[in-house]
Amino acid sequence: MRPSSISPLLFFIQYLGLSLQQFPRPCTTPEVLQSKQCCPVWPGDGSVCGVLSGRGFCRDVTVSDLPNGPQYPHSGVDDRERWPLVFYNRTCQCAGNYMGFDCGECKFGYFGPNCGERRESVRRDIFQLSVAERQRFVSYLNLAKTTTSPGYMIVTGTYAQMNDGATPMFANVSVYDLFVWMHYYVSRDALLGGPGNVWADIDFAHESAAFLPWHRVYLLFWEHEIRKLTGDFNFTIPYWDWRDAADCQVCTDELMGARSPLNPNLISPSSVFSSWKVVCSQPEDYNNREALCDGSPEGPLLRNPGNHDRTRVRRLPTSADVESVLSLTEYETGSMDRRANMSFRNALEGFASPETGLAITGQSLMHNSLHVFMNGSMSSVQGSANDPIFLLHHAFIDSIFEQWLRRHQPPRTHYPTANAPIGHNDGYFMVPFIPLYRNGDYFLSTKALGYEYAYLLDPSQRFVQEFLTPYLEQAQQIWRWLLAAGILGALVAGIVAGIIAVACRRRQKRRKMSAYGERQPLLNSSEEEGSTSYQTTL
Repeated sequence: MRPSSISPLLFFIQYLGLSLQQFPRPCTTPEVLQSKQCCPVWPGDGSVCGVLSGRGFCRDVTVSDLPNGPQYPHSGVDDRERWPLVFYNRTCQCAGNYMGFDCGECKFGYFGPNCGERRESVRRDIFQLSVAERQRFVSYLNLAKTTTSPGYMIVTGTYAQMNDGATPMFANVSVYDLFVWMHYYVSRDALLGGPGNVWADIDFAHESAAFLPWHRVYLLFWEHEIRKLTGDFNFTIPYWDWRDAADCQVCTDELMGARSPLNPNLISPSSVFSSWKVVCSQPEDYNNREALCDGSPEGPLLRNPGNHDRTRVRRLPTSADVESVLSLTEYETGSMDRRANMSFRNALEGFASPETGLAITGQSLMHNSLHVFMNGSMSSVQGSANDPIFLLHHAFIDSIFEQWLRRHQPPRTHYPTANAPIGHNDGYFMVPFIPLYRNGDYFLSTKALGYEYAYLLDPSQRFVQEFLTPYLEQAQQIWRWLLAAGILGALVAGIVAGIIAVACRRRQKRRKMSAYGERQPLLNSSEEEGSTSYQTTL
């Protein structure tokens, strides 16, 4: 089937049926794992990678051989090394604007059956959303938490534990918990063999250059997944602008859940999030058992904002802090890790002082400060995505990254190509994404990826997004009631007008009758007295 012959209905069906994160269900069988070829058939035309429709081809995976930094001295002991070669060495490579593990999706910012429609979405401040939009956002989160991912599973053992793929170890997981697991998997310790024998100084998405591009792709995928789950293709992740905040402004029952009056570490029973169970929150236990998180529930969502270690986080970041970080001109410097000085990435992540740009120990600043401040599930790196505030927080971090890109307009060469900690070089594929995405490909503006932030728009566009759109959205929700009220009002007005008209006619008639009654005697007297009197009286 050629692209031009694909109906919009077929596109909608296949769009809803697929997902974009690892591991694709078609690639979890012993045959695929042992052949290491993850090239599923695209349902749209029944061919591998949609080759008959020109969407893509099954190709060998080529990984970068440029050296990594010294932070991780091991080789061949972790499945994430040279991702994804331990699991797959052939995957679908998509053409044009196509994307996905079977090339059945569109690249970010593109829509339509042939991915030819370019569209820009706008992420807005959560406090600029209408009441209906806020309620919808919370309901979407809960739907994702309670719906099993239709297209993907999580891996629950290492490739070696699976006997090199002969005995697959995968588990079902909800759409929301899939993302929690991904954040755990990318940042977990490396298992070196034996209970508790791990290498902790390894993280493929934090403490180096890939921190910002990785989380950018992570949010884009999460946004994309919610659109498919709900059918709301206009959905965007809202952000929380926490600059100068004195407390957790989004911790209300209307939004992310207030503090429970019964236990300050729990969420208010009035919030839907009080019933959520966390996953992937016990890394020490996994390490001791030489196991991976299997997605099993591990207790309630915890949060106690503000009751944290004050010596580690004195306050939340200010507007001045953000501006100081934005003034740093170098993306990465020196060792390109948490010890880097005058590095925009390191300062924004929170390992360096925003005032001086110098690396600092014993304190959590900027991005890190919000995680510590929440004092609960969000405060542990591997399990932090359990708290939905994670999304609001990282959307705002991504907007600061976007401000820096626009202000300094760095060329791609500013992104490190070699000697960054493992997983962070330009050419390294992001763990654990299938399809594959290189870090350096996302060191670019959001405009190239089809989205924007409301507060970064020009004033006229910002007025529409932040002030006019919420009211239009609210009007759209109640237009039927407005129409019914208008019709009813017109009927009532018509009835009232009719009553008034009848009353006026009757009153006018009475006046005429009254006037006639006064003149009759004069006419009678005129007839008696003569025509002259009548004429005069008349």
